[in-house]
Amino acid sequence: MLRDGATALVVGDVVGHDLTAAAGMGQLHGMVRSLAWDRTEPPGAIVDRLDEAMPAITTVSMATLVLARVEGRAGGPWRLNWTSAGHPPPLLTTPDGNARYLEDGQGLLLGTEIRHGPRPSACAPLPPGATLLLYTDGMVETPGTDLNTGLGRLRRDAGALAGEPLDAFCDLLLTRLPPGGTDDVALLALRVPSDD
Repeated sequence: MLRDGATALVVGDVVGHDLTAAAGMGQLHGMVRSLAWDRTEPPGAIVDRLDEAMPAITTVSMATLVLARVEGRAGGPWRLNWTSAGHPPPLLTTPDGNARYLEDGQGLLLGTEIRHGPRPSACAPLPPGATLLLYTDGMVETPGTDLNTGLGRLRRDAGALAGEPLDAFCDLLLTRLPPGGTDDVALLALRVPSDD
């Protein structure tokens, strides 16, 4: 929960698969949490500040992440503000099984030191009963297949499972992962309250 009452969600990945990478992810987590709490501003501006501070405060050379703000009042309406720093896009699944990627708000990954103006942010309504899924690339990357195949599989699976309770939705998505994946898997799911 942020100072203004919004809920912040973040998922990310750093270069590497060792203890140093895990420690770097912990450092980034603490930094983004502090920066998001410090000011009420678009997610893109927060991630810009994170990108500027990263070389001075962490050992992480490059990372991806999605930072999102869920805003609304009890009873709705709800909306999502987000930015992506080179990370796979959030997936929004409605109760009727329609699943779509939120592809706006895409910017460069962290650590490139390339600046093209402010990092983009995007906004979308969150329909009642919808499920928002943030995940790492281990959910969609499998050796021997391309990324579009993995993204299509996740979208279809999420749509087919839209009616499941949230815990079962997550568990069943994980059981449907193809064998042979070599990357870490993490997912963060949020179910928007329904009208009833």
